[in-house]
Amino acid sequence: MDKLQAAQEHFIKVVQEQLERVARMKEDTEIVDYTKLDKIIIGCCGGDGIGPAITAEAERVLRAVLKEDVESGKIEFRQIDGLTIENRIAVNKAIPEDVLAEIKACHVILKGPTTTPSKGDGPNIESANVAMRRELDLFANVRPVSVPEEGIDWTFFRENTEGEYVLGSKGVVIDEDMSFDFKVITTQGTRRIAKAAFEFARTNGKKHVAIITKANILKKTDGKFLEICYDVAKDYPEIQVDDWFVDIISANLINEKVRNQYEVFVLPNLYGDIITDEAAQIQGGVGTAGSANVGNKYSMFEAIHGSAPRMLETGRQMYANPASMIKAAELLLRHIGYPQKADEVLKALKIANDTIKMTGRSDGATGAEFANCVIENL
Repeated sequence: MDKLQAAQEHFIKVVQEQLERVARMKEDTEIVDYTKLDKIIIGCCGGDGIGPAITAEAERVLRAVLKEDVESGKIEFRQIDGLTIENRIAVNKAIPEDVLAEIKACHVILKGPTTTPSKGDGPNIESANVAMRRELDLFANVRPVSVPEEGIDWTFFRENTEGEYVLGSKGVVIDEDMSFDFKVITTQGTRRIAKAAFEFARTNGKKHVAIITKANILKKTDGKFLEICYDVAKDYPEIQVDDWFVDIISANLINEKVRNQYEVFVLPNLYGDIITDEAAQIQGGVGTAGSANVGNKYSMFEAIHGSAPRMLETGRQMYANPASMIKAAELLLRHIGYPQKADEVLKALKIANDTIKMTGRSDGATGAEFANCVIENL
């Protein structure tokens, strides 16, 4: 009975935390309007491994394309150096309190990849990404993938604050024979990610939204996600909507006969993480993909790949490809109201991708040389 009592008390605490989160979502209705801000503050967090190197190059591109607004004081850049694995381990927190305060003093964050210790590699601290998404309520992870020559133009709306990830460090070990982890889906969390996906489709002339779940197996959580997405879809009668199981859609994305039929996807957290990495690989690798993490008040933009610690350990960080972070910078520009400048970066990035050879080693270009090519072609 001691085991059952401990598990019961643990689960009650988890449920109470999630009920409090639901209450906060119900109250959070104010959305920042960047056009009405006297100054937009962009925080730059280098992170771990190759993060500082590639983030610095993306910042250089941003500063170049926003030069006039930086000089006029409309745009301000701030360096946030404390989001490192060493600092996080030292205080045993996913995000140190002083660093979180610096982040919240900015409107948008350009963030390099961060390292999360695996079991046995260090303290059981939560992913900095997961913590930031929760602390800033960045509920929509938006990842575009484009391969024009193959007719691929996908945009993924991954729910960012629920599912297995928000409770990933909240599991319980019953005894040496049994462990539990948890998954949570809420009405409020699902409705807002579904609305974001359908609004994007309507605004951008997309005609199809695919809902991705495993609702045939996870009937209570994925079943709820599927039901609410279809309910939101009723407000967008001009958009075709259907649903797919995550295993089938992972196969369809590599099926050249059908994959160009998809446009917009809406997915729970874990499936979104996996499927968008597969999609990025089709585009040319995870190093080519950027990601937007959007909330009502804050937003964060990042690469979708990891911190590549081996490159740092072998002194090769200067050869890391900053394309993913520059893509994230392009998404940042679009989000804060600079679509034309975002288009400039996108065109210049394509030129760099087509002309600069990046190998991650000394037989290829450095990240600075790649960024220079982007800046020269703005």
